[in-house]
Amino acid sequence: MKLTSDEARKMLESARGKTPNEHWINHSICVGNSAGVIAKSLDLDVDYAKTLGYIHDIGKMVGEFKHHVMNGYNYIKGLGYSDEYANICLTHSYLNNDVYCTAGGIPSDIPFRTEFIKNHEYTIYEKIVNLCDLMCTDVNMTIDKRLIDIMIRRRAHENTQYHVKETYKLKAYIDAQLGYDVYKLFPDIINNL
Repeated sequence: MKLTSDEARKMLESARGKTPNEHWINHSICVGNSAGVIAKSLDLDVDYAKTLGYIHDIGKMVGEFKHHVMNGYNYIKGLGYSDEYANICLTHSYLNNDVYCTAGGIPSDIPFRTEFIKNHEYTIYEKIVNLCDLMCTDVNMTIDKRLIDIMIRRRAHENTQYHVKETYKLKAYIDAQLGYDVYKLFPDIINNL
């Protein structure tokens, strides 16, 4: 079953007032809108990119935030949406097909998630959402500033350096797809330095 950006945005809005904080909702809106901007510049499906960005953290709506990856995957699957929508809930937290390449420290062992991430071929849309997740709080910012924000809130972990290096590689990949620095698409970044 297909999910549209309007439906995904309504899902997000329905969570207001029902979770410990709403930062993740505003963050998800920023990620979706930013993914749409990049997709448009690459002549990709803008609505699809926005949809994936909006729902990447949807698992925070249905359970403990620390389990949002699996919760989101199961929630979207449970609603009957196609795997491609559920997959973003898994892939957004992990770069380089590696569950250890994450900003949140060493993850607990969930064999399904580990095998999925290891064997899944990331789509350009998933790569865009990964980058936008690392460029957004509730506003767009450089990955430098966002990575520092994450480290301040979650602390540095033994895998932080690895995650930072892979984040820069991901940005370079998207820059190469565009043919210019992705930050040029977001003039508001200069206001958030």
